[in-house]
Amino acid sequence: MSLQYLSFPPANSQTPTGLVVTLHGWGANAEDVAYLLDYFQLPNYQFIFPNAPYPFPNSAIGRAWYDLRAENMYQGLDESRQILTDFLLSLEASTGVSLSRTVLSGFSQGGAMTLDVGSKLPIAGLVVMSGYLHPDAISPDSKISSTLIMHGTRDEVVPLQAASRSRETLKSLGVAVEYHEFETGHEINLEMLDVARNFIIKTIA
Repeated sequence: MSLQYLSFPPANSQTPTGLVVTLHGWGANAEDVAYLLDYFQLPNYQFIFPNAPYPFPNSAIGRAWYDLRAENMYQGLDESRQILTDFLLSLEASTGVSLSRTVLSGFSQGGAMTLDVGSKLPIAGLVVMSGYLHPDAISPDSKISSTLIMHGTRDEVVPLQAASRSRETLKSLGVAVEYHEFETGHEINLEMLDVARNFIIKTIA
């Protein structure tokens, strides 16, 4: 199985300075996060927004990286890990950008996939927005890239403690973690995007 995705290369047709892959959350789709493109203001970068492999149970257009319903919790996660890993490894051939110049980012369930799969690949950096750690996702010998964690203090879907736990776990492994809290709920706001933009520029440079 391969992932369908939206791709936005630089308008000048030059080889991109870097590549940013952004993963949507549970029940959303690639178009839901593709609107973020204009706010990044990184015209020399290529942006890719993949659709998760599974249909969302409660919507005809929503997608899921795995099931989050209590009776099927984490069903499909192992398959999604492999599919996303293969997808990321294939991007250099199609974009001309190596993993070492690629930033993987994600929101909510997409943030959890970012931490999980991104911790096992030689990616330039990880951006986790309102995400969380899967159980046993990160091993002590993982070589994890610089990571930006951002979370809303009023998040009613993924509690703020999930961000704190991710930060402490990564720090205990010696990972360079940049951490920000925002006075917001379970959403991506403009402040987050500004911080993410600066992190991407700094990481790729």
